[in-house]
Amino acid sequence: MRRARSAGRPTLDEVAARAGVGRGTVSRVVNGSPQVSEAARAAVIRAIEELGYVPNRAARALVTQRTDSVALVVSESEERVFAEPFFAGIIRGINSVLLETPMQLWLAMAQSKRERERVEHHLTRQHVDGVLLMSLHGADRLPLLLAERGLPVVICGQPGGDLNLDSGMISCVDADNGGGAKAAVAHLLAQGRKRIAAIAGPQDMGVGVLRLQGYRDAMAEANVRVDESLIAYGDFSEASGAGAMRTLLDRHPDLDAVFCASDLMAVGAMRTLREYGRRIPADVAVVGFEDSVLARQTDPPLTTVHQPVEAMGREMARLLVARIRGEPAGPPLTVLDTHLVVRASG
Repeated sequence: MRRARSAGRPTLDEVAARAGVGRGTVSRVVNGSPQVSEAARAAVIRAIEELGYVPNRAARALVTQRTDSVALVVSESEERVFAEPFFAGIIRGINSVLLETPMQLWLAMAQSKRERERVEHHLTRQHVDGVLLMSLHGADRLPLLLAERGLPVVICGQPGGDLNLDSGMISCVDADNGGGAKAAVAHLLAQGRKRIAAIAGPQDMGVGVLRLQGYRDAMAEANVRVDESLIAYGDFSEASGAGAMRTLLDRHPDLDAVFCASDLMAVGAMRTLREYGRRIPADVAVVGFEDSVLARQTDPPLTTVHQPVEAMGREMARLLVARIRGEPAGPPLTVLDTHLVVRASG
């Protein structure tokens, strides 16, 4: 039978007494610490529900010096963040981990100079406990700036530039971009394709560099000379894939396969191939990278490299939470496996 709730705001001590545990155990449960037995956690949660206890965030922040907020900063436009499946998958993964903690997630787009200045001004220990970063371009100084402010940082993807990951404040989570791209191109070579083009991603991003290197590695392993004019560049968007495919077809009407460094660019490339009267895969085989929901909806369905997007988001959040709590977070770089998913496009 549920007991009547105490008059006034229930305290941490009242929760402890009701649960039959120490005050410290209640505090650990409220703060999401894993160092609590399941029996004790269940007793505390039951007591919280019975008493109607609501943690006082302001008071807890004074004691713990934490805000219980983490930021996800994406250096892309709002249109891309909300339209492209990759970002949604990462956010789902992050949120699934943070739901098990008291931490709240706030999202910021920081593509323009004004957006960047506003975000940098806000990212301090007075506002957030840690920061997740996505889509860094070039030798971005933001990770180092945040680390200098004493904020733990986890980056999605290996950033460009000379970033020191041994500081203890910065971690990276990535997929095996080079290995996945190499497997995709090796698959095309094994099918007997002779004129294999590549639509590469931006070369000021680690992911763009690594996927293009995978293309080069597969060709070198097969003793096939890389023709630089068979490489075009996009920004991972559908429109850029369509434009790059036009460039490649104008240069090499006889190309018989194309590796695209993202599924969206592959979708754009397939649209252009149809405009040019090319049959997929009879005339030109197409392989993408990501294995997004789009890959199953194209006509024909897209052969692509699967990267574990939600798992990447979960690992990013896990590492950040561990660093915030001062727990061991493992090596500074975590690389998750990729694998080829063969469908009808190539």
